[in-house]
Amino acid sequence: MPDVRAADSTNLVRPPMAAWVEAPVNYLADLSIKPVTYNPPLGTGLPRREGNYRDFVVRIHDARPFVRDLSLDRQAFILTHHDTEVRDFLDEEEVRTRYHAEVEALIKRETGAAKVVVFDHTVRTADRAVERGLRTPVRSVHNDYTEKSGPQRVRDLLPADEAEVRLKKRFAEYNVWRNIDQAPIEMAPLGFVDSESMAPRDLAICDLVYADRTGEIYQGVYNADHRWCYFPAMTRDEAILIKCYDSLKDGRARFSLHSAFDDPTSPANARPRQSIEARAFAFFD
Repeated sequence: MPDVRAADSTNLVRPPMAAWVEAPVNYLADLSIKPVTYNPPLGTGLPRREGNYRDFVVRIHDARPFVRDLSLDRQAFILTHHDTEVRDFLDEEEVRTRYHAEVEALIKRETGAAKVVVFDHTVRTADRAVERGLRTPVRSVHNDYTEKSGPQRVRDLLPADEAEVRLKKRFAEYNVWRNIDQAPIEMAPLGFVDSESMAPRDLAICDLVYADRTGEIYQGVYNADHRWCYFPAMTRDEAILIKCYDSLKDGRARFSLHSAFDDPTSPANARPRQSIEARAFAFFD
C-alpha cells in the first residue's frame, strides 16, 4: 500500500472548518472489480471506466476563510494569487511557450525546488468538450500518480543519466489548476480531500489505458473520515497547487485526492466551467 503519511500528526494544528455545502462525489465503493479507465483520443468520445463506483454525499467546506493555514506538506493543496499573461488558453503554442514558463516560476516560488520541468497540460470544459477536442471535468475521486508511476514518469521525461541522479534525491509532482474564463467559476468546481484525513487503504491502483500506452493513477476508495474542501468562485488570477506525488517519506503529505463536483449553490444558468491543469515535476537538491 502507498505510504500516505508515515509520522504521527497528532501535534499538528488543523485548520478550523467554516461554511460548507453537501454534494455527491464519485468514489470506489470497494475493490470487488479492479478499476480500469480507458481514455480515447481527444475528440473521439468520453472515457470509459470499470470498477464498483458509487456516489457518496460528503460535506465540502469553503476553504477560503483558512486559506493561509493550508500547506502542500499537510493538506497537499494550496490556493495562491497568480497573474498570467496568457491571452488565449486554447492556443496550444501560447500555452506551451508562455504559460509553462509561468507555472515553472510559480512552483519554484511556492516549493523552493532547484529545477522544475513542466511536461503536460490539459484544458477542460463543461461545454461541448468532445466536439471541441477538449477534455471534460473529471467527476471521480482520484490522484494523478502512484508509487510506481511517479518515478516512471521521471524516467520517461529526462535523459537516462539525469533521471537516475534526480531519483536519488527528493522530487515531487504538482498540478497547477486554474479557471481560464474571464468570469468566476460557477459550475463543477474542484474539491479536495485534506491529506491528513487519508489512510493508505483509500488509494486504489487504477490502470489508465490510452491508445498507445498504459499508465497508473490512484482512484479514491470511500472513507467517511475524509475532510473535503473547495474554493468557491475561483477567478482567473488564482491558481491551485495540488501535490500528486512526493518521494520523501518523512511524514509529510505524499498524495492527494480530488474531484469535480456539482455545487448545489451554483445558479440555474451557470456558466460552463473552463479550466486548465498543468503538470510538473519539482526536483530538490
